[in-house]
Amino acid sequence: MGNKQPVSVLVLIYTLDGQVLLIERADKPGYWQSVTGSREENEILRDTARREVAEETGIIIAADSMALSDWQLCNRYEIYPHWRHRYPTGVTHNEEHVFGLQLSSPCPVTLAPDEHLAYRWLPWSQAAEQVFSPSNAAAIRLLPQRLPAVL
Repeated sequence: MGNKQPVSVLVLIYTLDGQVLLIERADKPGYWQSVTGSREENEILRDTARREVAEETGIIIAADSMALSDWQLCNRYEIYPHWRHRYPTGVTHNEEHVFGLQLSSPCPVTLAPDEHLAYRWLPWSQAAEQVFSPSNAAAIRLLPQRLPAVL
């Protein structure tokens, strides 16, 4: 069994006009998602979010950046059986903390080839339909509440 902590972040990367970045998992082709990853050691969750975004997309977020926000949302879900080997024996559930990273416009990303195969930017409503994770879809569906109002 593995040693991953059952505490993770989900980072929804989006633009002011409501486009969402999705990345395709290398270990499960066809599984699209936002940036995710487990906390390491005693890392604070904001630092976990910054590290995972950098590792998975190449986007570097300054420590004091206001573009990265903690949505104060935590999902507890059962870990898919095919990924449980990554966690200590007996661990079946994960706590996922949701963050958002607001960008002005879509940008190219540099994927970690051992983790992801492809990326795409989609309007939020289409992105919510593409992701495999129910908690990821729910977070994307919250996005309109966080976008600037159009006059």
